[in-house]
Amino acid sequence: MEVTADSTDITPSTYNRYQELREFDETKSGVKGLSDSGLAKIPRIFVRPAEEIARDRSKSGATELQIPVIDLNNLATNWPGAVEQVLEAAREVGFFQVVNHGVPDSILEGAFGAARAFHELPKEVKAEYYDREGKRRVNFWCNFDLYKSTYAQWRDTLFCLMEPKPLDPEDLPPVCRDAIMEYSKQVKAVGTTLLELLSEALGLKPDYLGNMDCAKGHALLYHYYPACPEPDLTMGTANHSDPDFLTILLQDDIGGLQVYYQDQWVDVPPVAGALVVNIGDLLQLMSNDVFKSVEHRVLSKDVGPRLSIACFFTLYEDPASKMYGPIKELVLEDRPALYREITLGEFMTHYYSKGLDGISALAPFRLPS
Repeated sequence: MEVTADSTDITPSTYNRYQELREFDETKSGVKGLSDSGLAKIPRIFVRPAEEIARDRSKSGATELQIPVIDLNNLATNWPGAVEQVLEAAREVGFFQVVNHGVPDSILEGAFGAARAFHELPKEVKAEYYDREGKRRVNFWCNFDLYKSTYAQWRDTLFCLMEPKPLDPEDLPPVCRDAIMEYSKQVKAVGTTLLELLSEALGLKPDYLGNMDCAKGHALLYHYYPACPEPDLTMGTANHSDPDFLTILLQDDIGGLQVYYQDQWVDVPPVAGALVVNIGDLLQLMSNDVFKSVEHRVLSKDVGPRLSIACFFTLYEDPASKMYGPIKELVLEDRPALYREITLGEFMTHYYSKGLDGISALAPFRLPS
């Protein structure tokens, strides 16, 4: 599909949203393809509803919140202090950043290089990996919820399911294969350490969440946000919380990530060498709401590309093999269970069927009060 500068000017009587979505999807070139065409206006499928934009302006007030930055250096001697910091951040904000996490700068730069190298391949090469069915372990797409969302978002993604069954490196694009395999190994180690800290923050043994398979599986999502000609009309990523136990994000220095806190959107500023950590929906459920999985989003920008790499810790394979509910040690007489037990398959089916609509995916599983 050739999208022209006046694509947003189609009158309501002639506009067929589904047809335009299909035509865009069938190009298999994503937002990068639109950006490369040099368009001056974004296609109508990407435009946010006017009422949402107006509502957003009312949520842009000032706040004194500073996203916590936690130093993981010398954990052998500073473990109790780190546990306390993690508890406060996970309970209050649901987001924090970690520095001195042990991943070498060269590996972080390699991860950014992998994102850029894949997404800037010729569109014919990328199209070989384009898949919306989710049957392969390495997929390229633009918006997993393209046909469900109110508007499309200005973002392309390379999805790589790394574990629990080890991914065959040959399944990865050669241009970024080695960097992806190395970053996967490094970020898994960080996630394992963070889950130990989070376990103790809940008053449990450090291996508790690990024994619940919270680090057994993970996927890497290599996001690419091209510069947008009309950034105020769309989003890079719409409001959502994450469908996992824990997310570790590497973001570049362009910025745009925001978290929703006390009825305001708050920037998560880039910190050189840091990894952004946020609690996922499943860990909020398991912690019986001690930890918070909060809404976040990414603004579109008129500069770019913005690069980020998200690591989702959850089990994508065999998701019906284990039940998850509030941890029994956290269910007390004065704090009863807030959720029913569910399988990951049940949760993921619900999450992906509704798309990024700004409504908590946990709502259907909450017990009556």
